Amino acid sequence: MLAGAHLPNLLVGLDARDDATVYRLNDEQAVVLTVDFFAPLVDDPYSYGAIAAANAMSDVYAMGGEVLLALNVAAFPDDLDPDILADILRGGADKVFEAGGIIAGGHTIIDKEPKYGLCVLGLVHPQQIFTKGGARPGDALYLGKRLGTGIITTAAKMDIAAPHHLEAAIESMLRLNRHPSHVVREVGAHALTDVTGFSLLGHAFEMAEASGVAFRIEASRVPVLEGALEYVAQGATTGGESRNRHAWQEKTTFQDDISEELASVLFDPQTSGGLLIAASPEQGRELERQFALSHLTLWRIGEVVEGRGITVVR
Repeated sequence: MLAGAHLPNLLVGLDARDDATVYRLNDEQAVVLTVDFFAPLVDDPYSYGAIAAANAMSDVYAMGGEVLLALNVAAFPDDLDPDILADILRGGADKVFEAGGIIAGGHTIIDKEPKYGLCVLGLVHPQQIFTKGGARPGDALYLGKRLGTGIITTAAKMDIAAPHHLEAAIESMLRLNRHPSHVVREVGAHALTDVTGFSLLGHAFEMAEASGVAFRIEASRVPVLEGALEYVAQGATTGGESRNRHAWQEKTTFQDDISEELASVLFDPQTSGGLLIAASPEQGRELERQFALSHLTLWRIGEVVEGRGITVVR
């Protein structure tokens, strides 16, 4: 057991598979702390920096918090063009500013492959924290963004992605989960996470396991970025998908004849993916109404049932 793992003010820590650590400061405030960084997945340096920042901040929103401060975490080759480095850092800083936060410093090391992300500090009320646990049988499952960013960025590296497909994927990854989190916080939900590297099925399993329930996902309702299924058929699969299949496929039951292309999307690692929400029917109806009023995307993709694991139906 690691020292400090069960300090009373450590509200969310090592004993839970949640999106960030939460530490209570007082009865009104708790800090949310997370870190995430990765190698470039798009060619444009500014977009890369902004996507990496949006992805890192998303874990704060998945806990119901607001971003306050961030530190750059970066590794760059010593011969990298300084203008490229500046564009990456500017993209990250602009995205943090959009979130209402501030870049307050950071740390950079020399490495052969560029890597960039953030260590993010947020604030949340101790009584308003969202976690992966808490989903209940009868809840509806909602997803806030389309799937397929890993497939489409891989297709772009293979030079087979149509420009408008890549642009749509980048737009999705750049979109903050900040306001969707506001709506969820206002309306309420039983459980919340964001869909990132473990794929929809991996993060759904984590939420179901933490809640002691099973999820039934309707594949036909899952939103997919245009072009993703086509690019899978052309061989645009990732190592992340293979790892996700190895980790989650035996824990997932495919009841109907789900195509291999669609299964690849369900196992596709996402960058800056959407929120996955478990909400009561009453909460769900209000979420749908509020998301529509705010011109935010939201899809009902399944339901919570008794049992364990994930079932995918047509």
